[in-house]
Amino acid sequence: MLDDLAAASRILVHQGVFDAAGHVSMRHPDDPGRFLMSRSLAPALVTADDIMAITLDCEPCDGDRRQPFIERHLHGGVYRARPDVMAVAHAHSPSVVPFGLTATPMLATYHNAAFLAAGVPVFDIRTTFGSTDIVISSADRGTALGEALGDKSVLLLRAHGFVAVGPSLQAAVFRAIFTEVSARIQLHAVTLGGPIAALDPEEGRKADLINLATVGRSWELWKSEVSK
Repeated sequence: MLDDLAAASRILVHQGVFDAAGHVSMRHPDDPGRFLMSRSLAPALVTADDIMAITLDCEPCDGDRRQPFIERHLHGGVYRARPDVMAVAHAHSPSVVPFGLTATPMLATYHNAAFLAAGVPVFDIRTTFGSTDIVISSADRGTALGEALGDKSVLLLRAHGFVAVGPSLQAAVFRAIFTEVSARIQLHAVTLGGPIAALDPEEGRKADLINLATVGRSWELWKSEVSK
């Protein structure tokens, strides 16, 4: 369990989704009132020994005095709003950021990005909190973000990247990776001109069911690549 969460952090670096500030978490499998997340550390360096248990109020458990991520409140807000979510990833991928800055909607450009076909909302922190430092650093900001996510799999944060969630750690990692890939494909497709024949919501729903059933194949490959 802890090894998988640490591997997820390194996978997202290896796949070009995380930079030095990305983070991933998973709901505690034995206690839905807690989640697991690395201490504040560059994601490429995370090992199982760095994982902390954190309450849904975003307080470290069991007297753990290590420095947690400031944006643990982002994760806590999602887990409080969405009991179905078992893992959360937050990244600042350059290909994704433009879609949170413009009125152009993010599309599901191919089957691996099927989860995007249901729609991708944008969270603009200014709407509720005015001018801020953008960081999801409090319970109120985390709650607002969780509400903005709604029932979707991905949420864009204006000028701040995106959040991907899933019913498992493997699914959240898959979705984070293919959010970045789909964004790149869409940006390339726009340069060709004309309409983009992206997946419609029903195609997305059907394809996502297959992706969730077969995500283990991708996970095992990615995990082996960061375990060498």
